[in-house]
Amino acid sequence: MAHSRARPNPADGKPPVRRVTAVVAVLFVLIGVLGFVPGVTHPFADLRLAGHHSGARLLDAFQVSALHNIVHLVFGVAGLAMSRTVAMARVYLVGGGAIYLVLWLYGLAVDADSGANFLPLNPADDWLHLGLGVGMIGLGALTARRAPA
Repeated sequence: MAHSRARPNPADGKPPVRRVTAVVAVLFVLIGVLGFVPGVTHPFADLRLAGHHSGARLLDAFQVSALHNIVHLVFGVAGLAMSRTVAMARVYLVGGGAIYLVLWLYGLAVDADSGANFLPLNPADDWLHLGLGVGMIGLGALTARRAPA
């Protein structure tokens, strides 16, 4: 019997890796947009273009800047484009997960008050990046598996 993840969903005909990639990408676009919404990002007046001086926090937890929000938007749009094929969807999930793991390590290594913290990153961002990295790589590996021959 074929592995259930290897078969396309009869409802939409898309393999699971493509559907998962599209969902992840839409979430990144949503987060990027919410980063520019006063009230969701607070205090909105402290939102800066880039750097650790941005005092704005998305959902009162994740330090963001305009550059950080734009990166989320671009990453989401790239994911939507890459969700069109199985191979590219898997590259997005596994490669994007690897990028987030590197970003997690960067957040641990960089001094939060230094100019090198250009995105900006805080401990909440670091934990989120670890979770995203592990989660995206796991989703890429699990949803792209082929049925045994």
